[in-house]
Amino acid sequence: MRLEPVANPSTLRRAGLPAVALLATIAVASGLAAVAGADPLATLGLIVKGAVGSKFAALETLNRATPLIFTGLAVAVAFRARLWNIGAEAQLYAGAIVTVLLGTGAVGGPLVLPLMAVAAMAAGAVVLLGPVALKTRFGVDEVVTTLLFNFIMLLFVSYLLEGPLKDPMGMGWPKSAPLAKEARLPRIVDGLRLHWGFGLALIASVAVWVIERRTALGYEMRAVGLNPRAARFAGIPVDGVLVKTALLSGGLAALAGFSEVAGLKGHLTLDLSPGFGYTGIIVAMLALLNPLAVVPAALFVAGVFVGADSMSRAAGVPTYIADMLLATSLLFMVLAILLIRFRVVRG
Repeated sequence: MRLEPVANPSTLRRAGLPAVALLATIAVASGLAAVAGADPLATLGLIVKGAVGSKFAALETLNRATPLIFTGLAVAVAFRARLWNIGAEAQLYAGAIVTVLLGTGAVGGPLVLPLMAVAAMAAGAVVLLGPVALKTRFGVDEVVTTLLFNFIMLLFVSYLLEGPLKDPMGMGWPKSAPLAKEARLPRIVDGLRLHWGFGLALIASVAVWVIERRTALGYEMRAVGLNPRAARFAGIPVDGVLVKTALLSGGLAALAGFSEVAGLKGHLTLDLSPGFGYTGIIVAMLALLNPLAVVPAALFVAGVFVGADSMSRAAGVPTYIADMLLATSLLFMVLAILLIRFRVVRG
């Protein structure tokens, strides 16, 4: 048995194999629910109901999807150019730190929100520029450096929350001072937690798609991702493209931190992100690195998490089924991507 490249995959092949991967994921989830002692169909129904079964549930799913769209876009952009950014978590926290620094009184007025967003993006970009500089200058593997930056940033945040940024009115809890009222993103629906960070995430998705499909930079990113040597031979400045990709990817991930602080939490805590940066990798892969597809992929992942919480309370089934569901969906989707590009032949 060997793999043979498929020159022009058909539309049926491109759409059918991911659909089969999704069905296989559902089958595995049903089996896990049965092993846990629950009715598989009822368990899946509870997940769906918990995710979209009411206005509150649907809005919570959108709320949870917001940072995942940003981190999914960050990973998709980087991976498209073959820049393996595993550090979206660090870039998220960098954006959150700058948001708190500016939003607690450093700046004010009607431009405070755009200034915070731009500054957060700059901070995330700087965090990713370090690993990219090591990669382009010395050939250091960016998987290792970006991953290590996640731990470095968490330790740095812990230091800030126990020192310079600690809220003196926080009763000893390690959290920052709250953002000023004018530094908070407004709610989309009064009385509920969904904020305009979700709208910003949708705009970012379309903007990234336009950059990738309608600009010279997008063409260069795809060329470098497909074959760096060929791109360099064609006169494309590969190192420069990687730097620009890092600026965009790091900035997008930082917007996740900005939206969580300015739109939802109102202050910085060490548990601001329950792994949004890592989950963004799953979102990007489920979306096949397509910026527009990142939105439904993030909604799916967010729905699984929100629905699993509700399902666990209603059926007494561990929420770890949600983690297994996402892990199997990623594995099956990676296999689907492989089979889209290659066919298995004898010989």
